[in-house]
Amino acid sequence: MEKMRCAGRCLGIEISGIRKLFDAAGPDSINMGLGQPDFDTPAHIKEGAIRAIREGKTGYTSNMGIPELREALSAKFHKENRLDYLPEQILVTAGASEALHVIMHGLVEQGDRVLFADPGFVSYGALAVLAGGKPEGVPLDANLCIDVEAAKKRMDGARLFVLNSPGNPTGVVETRENIRALVEYGNDKGVTIVSDEVYEHFIYGATHWSAALFGDDVITVNAASKTYAMTGWRLGYLAGPKEYIEQCLKVHQYCQACATSISQYAALTAYTGPQECVTEMKREYEARRDYLYGELTRMGFSFPKPEGAFYIFAPLGKELTARILSRGVVIVPGEAFGCNAPQYARMSYATSRDNLHHAVDRIRKATEG
Repeated sequence: MEKMRCAGRCLGIEISGIRKLFDAAGPDSINMGLGQPDFDTPAHIKEGAIRAIREGKTGYTSNMGIPELREALSAKFHKENRLDYLPEQILVTAGASEALHVIMHGLVEQGDRVLFADPGFVSYGALAVLAGGKPEGVPLDANLCIDVEAAKKRMDGARLFVLNSPGNPTGVVETRENIRALVEYGNDKGVTIVSDEVYEHFIYGATHWSAALFGDDVITVNAASKTYAMTGWRLGYLAGPKEYIEQCLKVHQYCQACATSISQYAALTAYTGPQECVTEMKREYEARRDYLYGELTRMGFSFPKPEGAFYIFAPLGKELTARILSRGVVIVPGEAFGCNAPQYARMSYATSRDNLHHAVDRIRKATEG
């Protein structure tokens, strides 16, 4: 039988280390590995989906997304981010992951360099490779912020810089000065900034700044997934210059056609309905962060207190990380996020306080040997 052949671009990337740990977790494990809210989707959003089903809104939609949702997202951008994206500049996708995918395929030529933070979100490099690009990590500074000067040195000849604030896995909220410097320098060098802002509503004491405030050559990526505890609904979107949207739409048309109609109507309800649910989730995440950070620092670990998202990225060391995993606490080793932080590990506090208390007990015992 002739040997089966697979595309080299797929053979050259690994299955996500996060998903490997998630799939391998035992029944008694405490899962602090997956970035998924433990809250249920708010009732009024689910009712919006049920209403759409009852009204028969179950067919294909416009490739761009239903007009009502794009209008709501345009209003959201204006009110919350001070960005004036028109509805025709917004493309609704099957989650932020698809938004990033279509951007890479719409803008990246074979061999183009794609920059992003290292450590950074696992998808950026893999998606760049799948689009024919060359991923390149930019190191962080001692405070786990993007090293702006190191980023500038890499921008000559690059095609994209993916900026993620609040950051995954670090929980860092980049300053206005850092974001402005990256955008202005990148745009001067012909580098398009892709701003992944999916954690924008979960910030504790800091301020969120959208990259598109500081330049025109910027694409903003966001999603309902984290904000409204809608990860499984797969509803994201991207917004940017019309020239880019036209090319991204082509990729979206042929790989997805449209985001699920029911999810779009649920998201419409989310963005136009009451927002107290978001405030409540943020308050709870902040309390969990304070608890977990406090316990880890009492154990002797020293690292910057994260200001956003729902992750702690701590310098636990490889040996201790392995012991914690062996005790049934699923955390993600730093090497899953790049090559620059192998001694770190990511812990998600998007789990119940009860789980956090049990996890802390196991982590403390692991530190004792």
